[in-house]
Amino acid sequence: MADKTFNLQIISPTRIFFDGDVDMVEMKTTEGEIGVLAGHIPLTAILEPGVLRIKQAEGTKQAALHDGFVQIQKDRVVVLAESCEWPDEIDVARAEEAKERAERRLKSGRKDVDIVRAEIALKKAITRINLAGK
Repeated sequence: MADKTFNLQIISPTRIFFDGDVDMVEMKTTEGEIGVLAGHIPLTAILEPGVLRIKQAEGTKQAALHDGFVQIQKDRVVVLAESCEWPDEIDVARAEEAKERAERRLKSGRKDVDIVRAEIALKKAITRINLAGK
């Protein structure tokens, strides 16, 4: 019987966010939510802003994951993230302000507004707010 855990590494430009053995990891890709268990088929995917769930014997940890890539191998998963935050690292007031700014840009109807960038900013802010429990 195969080992039920695998190594998960989450790396951002500023730090190694997580490095340890896990039972399962769940994240949001451009193709939808994905859950990874040990022995998963090899896969590389683009990540979208969303809640990342790390399941270990001790319980489940959640983090706000903001864009990146995931490389899945049989016994190892590497996430290269633009940024990743634990719930206690999130500044909720700042996230609320970012959400309001993004919504204003999207509703403005101005031609000089980068809609895709505003939508991504809104997704990131909502992820932070939801994860922080607001």
